[in-house]
Amino acid sequence: MFTGIIESVGTLTKIERRGDDLRLTVASAKLDLSDVKLGDSIATNGVCLTVVQCLNDGYVADVSAETVALTGFSRYQVGQRVNLEKAVTPMTRLGGHMVSGHVDGVASVDERLNRGQAIEFWLTAPTTLARYIAHKGSITIDGVSLTVNEVQGARFRLTIVPHTASETTLIDLKAGDSVNIEVDLIARHLERLMFYGEQDSTQKRSEVTMELLARSGFLR
Repeated sequence: MFTGIIESVGTLTKIERRGDDLRLTVASAKLDLSDVKLGDSIATNGVCLTVVQCLNDGYVADVSAETVALTGFSRYQVGQRVNLEKAVTPMTRLGGHMVSGHVDGVASVDERLNRGQAIEFWLTAPTTLARYIAHKGSITIDGVSLTVNEVQGARFRLTIVPHTASETTLIDLKAGDSVNIEVDLIARHLERLMFYGEQDSTQKRSEVTMELLARSGFLR
């Protein structure tokens, strides 16, 4: 589990293809690796990866074919900058939102605009994921926890404050780029609760309904 608060920006120094899988070497002099051991998880551009080798200034991790297919890793090259976050501990501040590191898909950057000292982005998500993106809801972009400021169908707007831009790879984004996205974890589970068994008459229909959510204050 992660929070979407980036601890460091790293660099891919080696990409080794192993059939349909990848083995990555990630370097980061800034990330504190003193407490990292084999088997630990590090979110790498929003993707939860397992450390298979510890290095003095980085780590090695494998990326499965499933993950490659759902993320931007298929297009990454040596030298690619990536956002890094170690898994949370019981003492970690939850400064962002609950992030699993299980990327749902890839969104495209449509526009980049300067708004005062901030940067505004318009992105388009896959239509299958658009229903999980809500106005003032949370979304993870390349591992960064962000608030959705506007939604128009599958398009949504984000505002990046100067500190976030300078401490992450979001400063590098431009129109035409692609980013890994993870939608809100709660939204995915609510959908499962509401529609479980709908396609199978032998299964009991969930008692969680739109009316119940409205009465409970979850819907406006």
